[in-house]
Amino acid sequence: MTGTDLRGLYPPLEPDVVEMLDVGHGHQVHVEQCGRADGLPVVFLHGGPGSGCKPDHRQFFNPDKYRVFLIDQRGAGRSRPYGGVAHNTTADLVADLETVRVRHGVERWMLFGGSWGAALALAYAETYPERVSGLVLRGTFLARQRDVAWFFGGGANRLLPREWADFRAALGEPPVDDLAFLHGEAFSDDAARVERVARAWEAWSGAVVTYSIDNLGAAAAGPLDAAIAKTRIEMHYAHHRYFLDDNQLLRDAHRLPRVPSVVIHGARDITCPCESAWEIHRALPESRLEVLRTAGHLSGERPMIDALVRAADELAARLA
Repeated sequence: MTGTDLRGLYPPLEPDVVEMLDVGHGHQVHVEQCGRADGLPVVFLHGGPGSGCKPDHRQFFNPDKYRVFLIDQRGAGRSRPYGGVAHNTTADLVADLETVRVRHGVERWMLFGGSWGAALALAYAETYPERVSGLVLRGTFLARQRDVAWFFGGGANRLLPREWADFRAALGEPPVDDLAFLHGEAFSDDAARVERVARAWEAWSGAVVTYSIDNLGAAAAGPLDAAIAKTRIEMHYAHHRYFLDDNQLLRDAHRLPRVPSVVIHGARDITCPCESAWEIHRALPESRLEVLRTAGHLSGERPMIDALVRAADELAARLA
């Protein structure tokens, strides 16, 4: 397939319904809907944790076929408190999804998640299999300790040695247990230390997720409050092992519903190595696995957009 044959996003569209849903313990979750009011329900699950939904996330779905829900998870995006980690666990995020489903009278919906969003999709589907009509998983993250270690000096650093050295130097050469150190720095009472770790993490994680993109150059630093919020949520989840038993998502894969499922992964993804996609595909014998040889981790890469739009169209036809 040539570049001119690749599918693009659907045209931009605005949400039809926007709400701030009170889910308790001081959290308000931003929920929006767009597309066809009586269409096939699908929920977009963003990554991070902590990244939030973006306007172009609406565009993976044919608005004449789908009723699209986009949810900013606790502490992320437009949800409040921004960067809040109290009462913010995987179980809480799963419960929030179920609250939204029940509130809007959705019997079953398709889960469309990437990276951490794929892990959350699996956690929800293993908890509420009867409420899931289909699965699209992109850049699957399984939240195992081996997956976390890969990002913290156990693999990705071997592909980006200069960026890893810069990351460690920016933090003053932290001790071997980088994750505990980073968590402590992110929640320090010293504003300068918090800024230092947020900027260092922003640079390192940005280098990893954009590894496959040619001639990108160094990304400009974003707003400090966003860097701090995202760093704190990511460190909160990683430090607490994503509030899951190790290998829980694969261990409990027998609970997943036997529904139309597509697993998509970039062969050049060094954020979440492709073995995770292979393992969840093996656990879901009915799933279709598509490995994109020229794509990495990000949903906005052209081969990935093409694959995701095709997958959404495929499931719309199969579930019609």
